Amino acid sequence: MFKKIPAIMLLSFLFIMWGCDKPGENNNTDEADETSSQNVDKDDEDTKTGFKGLDDFVDNMKELQENFEEGKEIETVNFRELKALLPDELDGLRRTSASGEKTNAFGIKVSKAEGEYKSEDNSSNIKITIVDMGSMSGWAGLAAFGWTMAEIDKETEDGYERTIEYKGHKGFEKYNTKGNNGKKEIMVAKRFMVTVEGYNVPMEAIDDGMDEIDLDELEEMKQLSEIDKRSE
Repeated sequence: MFKKIPAIMLLSFLFIMWGCDKPGENNNTDEADETSSQNVDKDDEDTKTGFKGLDDFVDNMKELQENFEEGKEIETVNFRELKALLPDELDGLRRTSASGEKTNAFGIKVSKAEGEYKSEDNSSNIKITIVDMGSMSGWAGLAAFGWTMAEIDKETEDGYERTIEYKGHKGFEKYNTKGNNGKKEIMVAKRFMVTVEGYNVPMEAIDDGMDEIDLDELEEMKQLSEIDKRSE
């Protein structure tokens, strides 16, 4: 059933495109005749840009479907291995808890580790979450994090949010300067999502939290799991 999701979206997109009036087209025949030369040029331009956008859309849907189909067969990394990546302390904040779990419901496998870090007076805290999206690493996983398929750059008086590149991986960060709250998310190997959330801390503390996670080791975990799967 899930295989058909990208195809359904593509068909819906095509129906919308075909059902709309073409840019520059006029239903009045007389007016269309008077501006025919202008409309031809406009249609040529729209056709070029329109089909380019459509080609990009189709390519993206194909890639997402392939990722989803591959992801269904993935065996997630043991959450204990993910927990081992959590630092013992972070910028003077002590780790107050570390947990992990693996779930398998309706054929969807996900593994997660989470660590919480707090100041002595509990006024500031940071949470680090590492998720192996496993069989959600394709379409469903990307859909859960819309920024993975977009470019964002927004700034207000209260803060900002933007997509970034971090050590060769696509990511997203946002920060509220009034509340001193923010987070950074990094997608690793189209499979792991690493999230660092901070409350009543500067953005630098959140950055330091992300720096503590060995992203290269996550990539190695993915490669090892794929090798194990092929050897079965």
